[in-house]
Amino acid sequence: MGSDMLHDCLRGRWKARLGRMEIDARFRYYFQHPWSRLVVAYLVTFFNFLIFAEDPVSHSQTEAHMIVVGNCFSFIVNKYPDGGWNVLKIVMWILAIFTGLVAGKFFFHRRLFGRYLRLKMFREDHGSWMTMFFSTILFLFIFSHIYNLLLLMTGGMGPHMVTEYMGIRNESFMKMAAVGTWMGDFVTAWMVTDMMLQDTLYPEWGQTARRFWKKGNNRIVLFWTVLISLTSVVVLVISTDWISWDNLNRGFLPSDEVSRAFLASFILVFDLLIVMQDWEFPHFMGDLDMNLPGLSTTQLKFKLPVCKRIFKEEYHIHITGKWFNYGIIFLVLILDLNMWKNQIFYKPYEYGQYVGPGEKIYTVEEPDTLSHFNRSTLTWEWRSTNIDPRTNLTYIHRDMFLHSRYIGASLDVKCLAFIPSLAAFVLFGFFIWLFGRFQDSETFPESQDKTYERIKRKSPSDLGVTPEEVHVSMSETLKRSGTPMLLLVDAHHFGTSANSISPCSNETQETQPSISLDKAACPEAADVDKLSP
Repeated sequence: MGSDMLHDCLRGRWKARLGRMEIDARFRYYFQHPWSRLVVAYLVTFFNFLIFAEDPVSHSQTEAHMIVVGNCFSFIVNKYPDGGWNVLKIVMWILAIFTGLVAGKFFFHRRLFGRYLRLKMFREDHGSWMTMFFSTILFLFIFSHIYNLLLLMTGGMGPHMVTEYMGIRNESFMKMAAVGTWMGDFVTAWMVTDMMLQDTLYPEWGQTARRFWKKGNNRIVLFWTVLISLTSVVVLVISTDWISWDNLNRGFLPSDEVSRAFLASFILVFDLLIVMQDWEFPHFMGDLDMNLPGLSTTQLKFKLPVCKRIFKEEYHIHITGKWFNYGIIFLVLILDLNMWKNQIFYKPYEYGQYVGPGEKIYTVEEPDTLSHFNRSTLTWEWRSTNIDPRTNLTYIHRDMFLHSRYIGASLDVKCLAFIPSLAAFVLFGFFIWLFGRFQDSETFPESQDKTYERIKRKSPSDLGVTPEEVHVSMSETLKRSGTPMLLLVDAHHFGTSANSISPCSNETQETQPSISLDKAACPEAADVDKLSP
């Protein structure tokens, strides 16, 4: 009787475990379904346009400022003193860029992300360019403060101090940011569309569209046609104010600073969801790859000029489609974070604006006159009752009326909007830490056999291929040498986590080391890449 109870207990546990695995597999099936990914990608594009139209900062005539990025912009572009200070400033930001590139490659990417954190997505040289870009921004910010210290020690150089103020108006900067987010969001959405229509993990989805997409050069022609035409229209509309959002919506569901803060927060969530919905998240170690937008290749490779007296090896610039895609996402993320910051800390007076009846916002459209006003005169009561001597009309007649509202919500209420994006950032980091790292017990095997040794002795440059293509050559060599082909050891994917979840099945796959089935020798494995709920 005791053995029966133990058997029933174990059976119950296994049923519960299988039930949880089935729920997890179904959730992943629908979470990563092509329709889900397409909806999220294109919603981000729509929401970015919506918040640009509703944001009163987009019409502000005051000087634009942006934390960190504004310092870098001001450090390189403007606020140059005369004489030798110009040379010093140029030398310092060139040195900052060089230091950022070197530190990003060898410290942050190789040591911090690679050896210390052991992140799979940063294995070998993957993600090095994005790391170097953000490291360059960091060192430009640091060197700008060193430059400010030198100016401070000299004295009398206050106007040339590098600050977060960029020397351009908020209206102009927000238009450039809107075009930039459009380009980033559209390219991202298009790459997601391209990936959905090329792959076969969901074989029953979009069969007709996939056949059309893969036929000839349809994909390339459509990409450039849609990109050029839509971008031309977007740039024309944004730069010329050809379409006025306030005249178009006529105050339908006007937004306030709280609703705009929540909208900006959900844009951040959707930016992260685009990455988290990838079939290879969080390790990005699968064989699945996607073509670069508008091209018929999955990667760009450039061979740098070789100076053998200085460098002993050949160096290649290698950009894969996936890092090209998600690198753009993280660039757009910077602009979206700035948009969220604007909504949280928005005060009408600081942007040359004031609040009128119905909590509607008015914008002063003459930036030269803003210096003549203060908090008491930049109000609706004052501007609606005082006469402008140049026009003999009240000041309010020359101001822009916006349907966007300012209700004066407290900072505590507006900070609630950051909870969704904060939760998304925490989940993003949690999944990478849990499933996207090489475990301490995992090592890269060496000297598997003589065939592996012969391949390993040659560098990728000698073979004429990139490191990502070495495992293909190895598989072909094993086939020619008569090695049994039921199981092939994929040297490029050694070291994946022991419990990585694959969307290609309803169970956890043990991938230590990574073993791939040869479908030619094992016909029943032909459908392993097809998904079903």
